[in-house]
Amino acid sequence: QVQLVESGGGLVQPGGSLTLSCTASGFTFSSTTMTWVRQAPGKGLEWVSDIYSGGSVTHYADSVKDRFTISRDNAKNTLYLQMNSLKPEDTAVYYCAKDRRPGGRYAYRGQGTRVTVSS
Repeated sequence: QVQLVESGGGLVQPGGSLTLSCTASGFTFSSTTMTWVRQAPGKGLEWVSDIYSGGSVTHYADSVKDRFTISRDNAKNTLYLQMNSLKPEDTAVYYCAKDRRPGGRYAYRGQGTRVTVSS
């Protein structure tokens, strides 16, 4: 079955950097558009970024554009999110996801990794 396992979260000071990883299994990763979403405390799910199967086409939310970089290694079935210039408002649980559904939901999401940006 589909498994998505995120890692790399933690506590970082404002202006710092983190790289999140998501290891995928149970489906053909190299043929699948992958997405990062996040959920801040007390808020709904927010789309962050996605990357098409080949890795050359990416999209970003305005709130993270020019600070975050999504990438993938299809040979390793792994999705990444490089996060630079982190802000307190980036504090959230970050999930990798696939198969978007109506209403902004996703058919599959990992368990999430928590990112806290605080001094």
